[in-house]
Amino acid sequence: MTPGTVWIVGAGPGDPELITVKGRDLVARAGAILFAGSLVSAAALRWAPAGCEIADSKDMTLEAISAWLIGQAARHTTVVRLQTGDPALYGALIELVQPLDAAGVPVAVVPGVSSAMASAAAAVESFTLPEVTQTTIFTRVEGRTPMPAGESLRELAAHRCTLCIFLSITLLHKVEAGLREAGWPADAPMLVVHKASWPGEERIVRGTLATIKQQCREAGIVSQAMVIASPALGARAWPDLTKSKLYDAAFTHRFRKASTT
Repeated sequence: MTPGTVWIVGAGPGDPELITVKGRDLVARAGAILFAGSLVSAAALRWAPAGCEIADSKDMTLEAISAWLIGQAARHTTVVRLQTGDPALYGALIELVQPLDAAGVPVAVVPGVSSAMASAAAAVESFTLPEVTQTTIFTRVEGRTPMPAGESLRELAAHRCTLCIFLSITLLHKVEAGLREAGWPADAPMLVVHKASWPGEERIVRGTLATIKQQCREAGIVSQAMVIASPALGARAWPDLTKSKLYDAAFTHRFRKASTT
């Protein structure tokens, strides 16, 4: 018997309605679903069909996850591994796929909305602004997982662009140290979003490099939070902005000729 396909689906940041239409449709026809219950809202399972085999992976090892998926692929045409955010970002995607490849199980990936994007949306912020920054870096600080050479926060922060810092809310002292070593001032704006897009649970904390650690401590935010440092933070309230050329009347592109009046 040809095994079914294991679909690794990004469930998005928390709001079940932020799963993609393709991801929702796969959930709706799945014979079995393994979801990351510590991070994915159970509400994302609302579209699962009657009789679907559902399991929570929060207490499973990689070997147990692989065995479950391989076993279910032998019984069902469509098996869904439902992961938080986007599977390509801190999703252990490759180590999850390799055992499936070795077992001859077909694999496909459906992207999802990252918590970085959901955090910017929640706070109505932009990662990029003309003549301020045109670059966004997704990174983390060193904890139990070391950082490769050349990827310390100090080295990345030296670019003075937008930094979306994952998995680091309990390491804000390292975030502060890295940014300060890179020359960021004490009053540099900082943004922390806890459980971005989760209905009734989302919290937004705005501060500066000097204050954000204490603010998060006072708010009791110790998990599932995105830390953003960016020279573009707060631009919504700036009186003067360099505007995008795309919408500039004096700028010609293939859909519109420049106007001189």
